[in-house]
Amino acid sequence: MWLKLNLKDLLTGLLPLIKGEIERGLSSLRPLPNPLLHKEGEPYRIFLLLAVTILFFGCRQDMHDQPKYEPLEKSDFFSDTRSERDQIEGTVPRGELREDTHFYNGKVDNQPARTFPMELTEAVVKRGQERFNIYCSPCHDQLGTGHGMVVRRGFKGPPSLHIDRLREAPVGYFFDVITNGFGVMSSYAEQVPVADRWAIIAYIRALQLSQHANVSDLPENVKKELESESQRGSHE
Repeated sequence: MWLKLNLKDLLTGLLPLIKGEIERGLSSLRPLPNPLLHKEGEPYRIFLLLAVTILFFGCRQDMHDQPKYEPLEKSDFFSDTRSERDQIEGTVPRGELREDTHFYNGKVDNQPARTFPMELTEAVVKRGQERFNIYCSPCHDQLGTGHGMVVRRGFKGPPSLHIDRLREAPVGYFFDVITNGFGVMSSYAEQVPVADRWAIIAYIRALQLSQHANVSDLPENVKKELESESQRGSHE
């Protein structure tokens, strides 16, 4: 009993001492000064404020979720629920008036045009050659004989551009075929703009002429070159 009492008294006397030591130990563990809480930390506070502001506005979806209809999206405004609307009757889209039927339709007096609607220049023919080699040569080949790579792989071949029927066909005929397609050939209206269609036709005419040209059709400078080459060949 005496031992228990003395131990109790001992613990009662030590508790204040232990408590004081713990408090002194905790007080020695002071945190480092926070620059945001002191005057010298003013730049840090400004930086933090700017960062929070940018983060706040960056989370807005106004530019991402724009007030517009996606293609074929349902509409609650129109009675038929279609957001895609038909063109208003009697109106013409800007830049789509197309009064020049010669240029846009390849027709004059409702007949296939026999003349080009623009001046033919070397640049136009070169443009036509480029477009022809891209879009036409896979079937027609680069000479227009109708033996392109697609045909060699089994696709039905087109007629040669050098047959009499196509050599005599008006340029408006070729424009119509490029625009609307013919036989197994589909329309190229989406791939080839109107001006490029005429450029291709100009190059077709150049191809046709190249296979049926006479010396009398050549420019004088070319004739002289051919004559000089012929003379050199005869002397060798």
